[in-house]
Amino acid sequence: MLRAIIATLVLMALDPAMTFAEEQSSAQTPITVTDIAGRQVTVNAPVKRILLGEGRQLYLIASLETEDPLARIVAWRNDLIEADPATYAQYLQAFPRLATLPAFVGKENGLIDIESTIVQKPDVVLLNLEAMSANEDVKYIEKLAELKIPVLYIDFRHYPLKNTEPTIRLLGKIMGRENRAEEIIAFRHQAMARVTDVLARVEPQRPRVFVERIGGYADDCCLSFGAENFGKYVELAGGHNIGSDLLPSTFGQLNPEQVIAADPEQVVVTSADWEAYVPGGKWIPLGPGADPKVTLKKLEWFTTRSAYTGIAAQKTRNFHGIWHQFYNSPYEFIAVQQLAKWFHPDLFADLDPDATFAEYHRRFLPIPYRPGYAVSLSDSAN
Repeated sequence: MLRAIIATLVLMALDPAMTFAEEQSSAQTPITVTDIAGRQVTVNAPVKRILLGEGRQLYLIASLETEDPLARIVAWRNDLIEADPATYAQYLQAFPRLATLPAFVGKENGLIDIESTIVQKPDVVLLNLEAMSANEDVKYIEKLAELKIPVLYIDFRHYPLKNTEPTIRLLGKIMGRENRAEEIIAFRHQAMARVTDVLARVEPQRPRVFVERIGGYADDCCLSFGAENFGKYVELAGGHNIGSDLLPSTFGQLNPEQVIAADPEQVVVTSADWEAYVPGGKWIPLGPGADPKVTLKKLEWFTTRSAYTGIAAQKTRNFHGIWHQFYNSPYEFIAVQQLAKWFHPDLFADLDPDATFAEYHRRFLPIPYRPGYAVSLSDSAN
């Protein structure tokens, strides 16, 4: 059945006298690159037609192709529209044709929409690393390879501190934006060093930190991070992530008794505007332009969760909310700066994560910076 669908779509999408290889511009040259999964893949570069297997990959595409990030995108998954509506609205205002960009439904670890892919005739398909297993099982990658549509795996999510910069370099290479990629990486290094250099010099006591993952998305408690992703951010910011002691993988769940026994001194809730998924939920609508009065009020509710009864953070009101999308973007250095400022306010009194992110926007993004990515009860008490 799938072969029949592919054959039909190929006939619809292509001139019978033309192959994908023949259609490529003479300005393109085949190059072989290594993706984040370690696969050797040949693409015609610089790529001109990119299919985004996840809409949030726009964060990096826009950083590399600031003048017109849509110039190379032929289709995308609709997750940015639903998971980050405020950012989507910013890009829509700057680039109105985003509204007509072909979009398909999918999941982070799910199958690629192969029909959409074939119709759009991309030079390359970008997929998240976690989608690799599902697509290998049904041989979609091989089927696309037969049509000369290469697939590259990238990663901001499972091992962001390890894989984000190789991902930036990979996209910079296939887009012909190598210098731009190195500028972004240098900016990241500088931003991270403003935290790590201080901590290495002072070696302060590390507060016990519990990160509540996707706070308000579901009623369940207590989803969290192991030693990677936000768990790693906590460690880099001078905290001790409780989930690293108890969870064997990047993502997992603790029970309330475990949280209470660990007695966290700081609680960080990752959240966002999830009206599309959980209408009227307990989530905190963090993101560009978020109303601080609203986010502060919604953060307050988390102090009443039974899992936090009597813990140190409840007594000191060290509860914080941070934009969940830092877990799956090239911007994690902002999260590290913000966490460091909460955990060690005296050490980082002069550190301004908003100013850092605003500078990144000015240098690398086609949209203006709007604050709203973090909120804290401890800040409101000062």
